[in-house]
Amino acid sequence: MLPYSTQLIDDEDIQAVVETLKSPILVQDKKVEEFEEALCRYTGAKHAIAFNSATTALFSAYLTCGIGIDDEVITSPISFVATSNMFVALGAKPIWCDVKLDGNIDERFIEKLITPKTKAIVPVDFAGKPVESKTINEIAKKHNLLVIDDASHALGSSVNDKKVGTLADMTIFSFHAIKPITTSEGGAVLTDNDEYAAQLRLIRSHGMVKKSLWVSDMTTLGYNFRMTEIAAALGISQLKKLDSFIEKRNEIAAYYDERFKNEKLFATVKLESGLKSSRHLYPIILNPELHCKKEEIYKELHECGYGVQIHYKPIYQNSFYREKFGTVFLPVTEDFYRSEISIPCHQKMSLRDAKKFADKFLEIISKYSYRGCSF
Repeated sequence: MLPYSTQLIDDEDIQAVVETLKSPILVQDKKVEEFEEALCRYTGAKHAIAFNSATTALFSAYLTCGIGIDDEVITSPISFVATSNMFVALGAKPIWCDVKLDGNIDERFIEKLITPKTKAIVPVDFAGKPVESKTINEIAKKHNLLVIDDASHALGSSVNDKKVGTLADMTIFSFHAIKPITTSEGGAVLTDNDEYAAQLRLIRSHGMVKKSLWVSDMTTLGYNFRMTEIAAALGISQLKKLDSFIEKRNEIAAYYDERFKNEKLFATVKLESGLKSSRHLYPIILNPELHCKKEEIYKELHECGYGVQIHYKPIYQNSFYREKFGTVFLPVTEDFYRSEISIPCHQKMSLRDAKKFADKFLEIISKYSYRGCSF
């Protein structure tokens, strides 16, 4: 099976982990600090605080800036549920903003959703393509709001050579197995704000401060959200190869861009000038006449050995959100969900793999196009 995305673990990664396993301390030692420093050097951010998942990183970021009961957070419905789950867990309400057909939040609609209860804007860099951060930050500044960027897909992405990780008040990265780099599970919050960084470090480790010798003091409510030394060792090794991973993904994406540029049955996502994407995903946007055949197309591709995936069912369609917040309908979000298929694009692929997939994909799409949908 050729998956839509996957990790690449080599002998250097394995050796880094083995060496750490042989060390006397497996948690709360120097590897996590080293990984955090490497993230700062790579992105240009002042602080990086590593967590055991992007989910706990999101929760800690929301908690740090005081998001809580009766607050509203403007966010994208096209994301993994954790983006919203973690501020809902703190008592806040999601205010869904429609997206564009690239999957990113439509910044034109954000301002009209702002109310006196709005606390933050949480965009998502879908597939690795950076959101319109300049416009979003201008709106946030005008209304005294925070911008917390869920950049789980976007480590290595940039806008005019400025790395994602430096474009918001806080930025969350994911190091889940199939993200741009992996620590198996893991995440981080990046920020230039000293107070946020100090609070994040407290939250991830029981709210405790070491005083002297065996004496510690718990100064705030905290949790065990710490990244292990083993995970950090893998992250340090992986981060050294991130640019080569992204280069390979962009090579595959460039092939698809050229191969599919004249197709009439679907579209691809274009990158505007100045944008660089990590290419965590390569989304295909099916035309409406193929929407009703999407499940059949998906199944047939899997039967042929191609592990395509759908990203994402709108968060507001999940039963929990419907029951808690009511029914929501956003037209472009609905179209995007009916249209999107993520096709194989990752650093373990060859151009030959991409060509074979493209041949089969076009064959299948063409076959289903004759059946059409009844509207």
